[in-house]
Order: sequence, then structure tokens, then C-alpha cells
Amino acid sequence: MRSPKDRIRKPLGTPGVAGSLALLAGMVLMAMPGIAGPSVAQEAREGGADAAGVEVPQTSSRPVLGSGPVMLIPIQGVIELGLAPFVERSLREAASMGAAAVILEIETPGGRVDAAERIVDAVSDSEVPVFAYVNRRAISAGAMISLSAVEIFMRTQSTLGASTPVDGAGEKAPEKIVSVMRSSMRSLAEARGLDPAIAEAMVDEDIEVPGVVEAGRLLTLTYTDAESLGYATVVADWSALMAELGLEGREVVEQRVNWAERTVRFLSHPVVAPFLLSLGFLGLLVEIKTPGVGLAGAAGALSLALFFGSHLIIGLAGAEGIILFGAGGILLLVEIFLLPGLGVFGILGGVAMLAGIYMSLLGGIPVAADFARASSVLAATLGIVLLSSWALLQRLPRNRRLTRLGIFLGEETGRETGYTSAIRRSDLNRAVGVAVTDLRPSGTGLFGDERVDVVSDSEWIEQGSPIRIVSSEGYRHVVRRAEAVVDPEAVAPGA
Repeated sequence: MRSPKDRIRKPLGTPGVAGSLALLAGMVLMAMPGIAGPSVAQEAREGGADAAGVEVPQTSSRPVLGSGPVMLIPIQGVIELGLAPFVERSLREAASMGAAAVILEIETPGGRVDAAERIVDAVSDSEVPVFAYVNRRAISAGAMISLSAVEIFMRTQSTLGASTPVDGAGEKAPEKIVSVMRSSMRSLAEARGLDPAIAEAMVDEDIEVPGVVEAGRLLTLTYTDAESLGYATVVADWSALMAELGLEGREVVEQRVNWAERTVRFLSHPVVAPFLLSLGFLGLLVEIKTPGVGLAGAAGALSLALFFGSHLIIGLAGAEGIILFGAGGILLLVEIFLLPGLGVFGILGGVAMLAGIYMSLLGGIPVAADFARASSVLAATLGIVLLSSWALLQRLPRNRRLTRLGIFLGEETGRETGYTSAIRRSDLNRAVGVAVTDLRPSGTGLFGDERVDVVSDSEWIEQGSPIRIVSSEGYRHVVRRAEAVVDPEAVAPGA
């Protein structure tokens, strides 16, 4: 690559007659561009300096393209997490079909940085050469995706740059996020042999590039600026792009979002997510309150699976959030079935489950808008659960139609429904006996000559302690510590 100094010859002294004639001939040739060679702008595009004296690196050579079709992947509108799986799938299909090239048609004002990073990684790992075609604008995350391609082509009147990450209010993101974006843009520019300072100036307005942008102004390149700096090649339209790449007449396969990707985007929408979470919690709550295994529990588990699954696919949820939610659920089960009344495990479990959901709503590089969206989804979920739980648990289990459908299991079922109900032991109510095993909280009590499986209502009861049955519901006999030691035979069942 020739530098500006290489193009300037140093004077060798006072020329003679022959030297004067040679100098005159050189001046005439310089006045004739077609004879003298490329202009400064042309040299800038080929490697060297642009008209402002800015060094323009030599761009990487264009790869040899195969004879297969061309795949067109549209990247339009705001870049969100649902776009990343679509691009990843499209690039895999391009490799499997033997495509000669992939063209990203970019027209976006920007979007999520973490979604753009997933797309950049997919483009960098693609087995098929990927070219970026900036149709109108590639702003913010769109510029980042463009730089990941083998080569950028810009349509006339298009723009590229202004990549400072912002929050939901349009304010500049914290320096930590800006630094990540700045480093990513620099790495992408260096990989293509471009001036990395120009890429960094698109992210950070404090970076000055002499002859291009002064400090305090964020860099956005017009199509002519990008071409003169070696960042892009200008084409008039799609046909001109295909001609530039030598792909005229090739079959063009345009990718579209499939039904599965549309479903995932729908399920992960901030309006839909609270309802999935609410149905999940309410279904599990009803399942705990009713005997057996009914459709309510299955519906609750399915709703939670749809929530976490959709957020995992688009990249919002991670393994840590799902593990934290699962650990919270286990702690709640310990509180309900093993150590009722203690409270510590229940509180820790509830906090862990909420924290797992919150983490699954943020994504990899959250900004203020992500925190606000996650908080609103969580608040809406809690509101729906609190407002619905009373009506659901107090009224719906008494609905005979829902019970017959299996959505709720009644407290008493008959042989016609496939169940055999336990006989209510009203004679055990208020019976006093002795714990023959430790109750933690379940165990065995002796009432007269009868051994009965019991469960403590709130505390751990030592073996040999006096106990009284306070509730008898089918096979479940709830006991409480009695006030004084009594002879089990003195107060037998039914006494």
C-alpha cells in the first residue's frame, strides 16, 4: 500500500534543459487524467489517502464465488432478539443448499446490541461469503452488522454509522456498554483491513479522525464518504450490485420468517409474557390445592415451559435464570411438604423464582429500557396472580363442569370417574394420641389401639409427644401438639 509520502518526489536540484522539458511534459500529463493515471479519489479507493489526506487501508480481496444461487436475508426495522435466530437459520440453510453468496439487505435504525452481536457471530462463522447491501440506512447496530460482512455495498443516498448505544429514553448508555460496542466495531474494521479509528468514531463522539470528523461529533458516513474512505462500494440498485459481484442471472432465494420464529416472537412479547407466567403460577397453585394430578398443573407447567423456552431461543433467558427459578421452586416445595410453617424456605424460594424470571427478561447486555420492560412484566404478572388467585381457588373448584372435564379434581370422586375416594373419618376429629415417630412434619400417631399416618400442621413434634387431630380429610390427618400427656387408650377414636 502506497502512503502519501510515496507519491511525493523530493527535488534533486536545479534542472537543466532536458530536465525542464521533462518537467513540462510531466505537467501536461498531470493535466490529462485519462493519461496520467488514477485520481486521488480513485487511489483512495484502491489504497492510499483520500482527498482529505486520511489514510485508507487496502480492503480485503473479494472471495471467489461459486455457481450456486444467491440467498437474500432482509434485515429491516428495529433489530430485536427474535431476528438473530432467523439470521442464524438462514445462514445454515445457505450453506446446506450450496449458495454462492448471501446478501444482507439492511435498512434499520438500529436496535439491541446483544441481538446484533449474535448476528455478527453468525455472519463471521458463515461457510458462505456474506455481503452487506445498505438499501437506505444502517444505523447503530445495523452498522455493526454491516461491518461483519465480507464487503459493504451502499445504495446511493444511503448512510452508515451513528452506532452509540442508547437506553430507552434515547440517552447514551453507560461507558461499560459503549466500550463493548467500540471494541467490537474496531475488531470488525481491523478484520477487514479498514481504518479502525473511523469505526470507533461511529460509536464514541470523543474520538477525532483528522479530515473526517472532529471530536464532539458522532460519525455517520454518507455513501460517498464511505466509498472514498474504503468502507463501501456504491451501487445504483440491486441489479448493479449483482453485476458488481458477477452474479447476474443467478437464482435469488429470499428468506422469510417461518411460523416457528413468529410463534417465538409472539410468546416472548412483553404483553404476552405476563399471561404465560400468570397461567403457570395459577395452574401450579391449583394443582397443590387439589388432590391428584389434573389438567391445571399440566397447563401451568406448559405455560412456564413456553415462557422460558421462547425467551431462551431468542437469547433473553440463560441457563442461570432457569436454574435459579428451578431452585426457588424446590425451596417452595420443601416449605410446603417438608417444613411447613418455618417460612424461611418459602421466602427464599419465592425470591429465587422472581429473580430467575427477572434475569430471563433482561438479555445479555441490558440497558435501562430492558430493566424497565422486565420490571413491568414482573409487576403485571404479580398483579394478575393476586387478582385471580382468590376467584380461581375459591369458586372454580366447585364448578362441576370443570371437575368433570378434569381441569379440577374434586375432593370426592367415584368409581364412574375412575377414582376411589377415601372414607372421611369423622370419628378421628379431636382425637388425642401419642406420636410414635418424630413428625417432620409427617409420621405416625397412636390413637387407642390404632396407628394412623398423620402430619403436623406447623412444627416438628418429637416422638412420644401428645398430639391431637385437628383436621381429618380423607387420608390426610393433621395433628397439633396437645396440651398435656394423656393415655392414648383413654381417648380413643370416637370417644
